[in-house]
Amino acid sequence: VQLQASGGGLVQAGGSLRLSCSASGFPFGSYSMAWFRQVPGKGREFVAAIRWSFGGIDYADSVKGRFRISRDNAKNTVYLQMDSLSPEDTALYYCAAGQGPLRSITQQMGIHSWGKGTQVTVSS
Repeated sequence: VQLQASGGGLVQAGGSLRLSCSASGFPFGSYSMAWFRQVPGKGREFVAAIRWSFGGIDYADSVKGRFRISRDNAKNTVYLQMDSLSPEDTALYYCAAGQGPLRSITQQMGIHSWGKGTQVTVSS
């Protein structure tokens, strides 16, 4: 199982970034996918999740209306479009694959695999 996140970088406040997470080694279309983020000294925080089917999606309140999660099962890839970025969004962003209710995924239960993070830095 491999999850490879990419697309992080340095951006000014108000800017946009699009993260990608490429998956391999498991049946991607049967797994819910999620993004989490972490800053030094704090726990990993849920950002967004998307179910394996029927488009069920959930977002953290802090990113609703600014971030959008999507997936392309044909490419085994999940995306996170991040708009109107603020310095508070600065973090190491991780993608994750899991099964079970989406609520469980958002609470980091049912996570089968974690990818290595991609750093997002938003300057003021």
